[in-house]
Amino acid sequence: MDQEVKINIRDYFPEDYPAIGQLWSETGLGGTQRGDTPQIIEKSIALGGKMLVAVLADNTLVGTSWMTFDGRRLHLHHFGISPAFQRKGFGRQLALASIAFAREKGCQIKLEVHQTNKAAIELYKGLGFQYLGDYDVYIIRKY
Repeated sequence: MDQEVKINIRDYFPEDYPAIGQLWSETGLGGTQRGDTPQIIEKSIALGGKMLVAVLADNTLVGTSWMTFDGRRLHLHHFGISPAFQRKGFGRQLALASIAFAREKGCQIKLEVHQTNKAAIELYKGLGFQYLGDYDVYIIRKY
């Protein structure tokens, strides 16, 4: 019989960044090539955002939820669980902790998800997120 794996969800520490970089590489969520640096994480936290991490009992990092704040709403991004730990309920726990932070701040929470990521879409819909569907997203990454 498999032993139940438990996680702890806590705030980000700067020393988490190497493991975060590895997780983001595994999941395709981001990296320094996209401007995702420890300095940017710290700046976004100072501006009212939050970075939550999901860790195992031995402090192995298995998930991230980065929320940036624009003064009106939180933007949830870089939300993901290590492939080896997906489908164990960890994503739901991390999402609920993220939603709780939005409630504490008293603001909306918004996210973007690839249309092909059906498991994530079902998770988000199950937690009350609604599809906006009335615009496309564009970005300039380099100047």
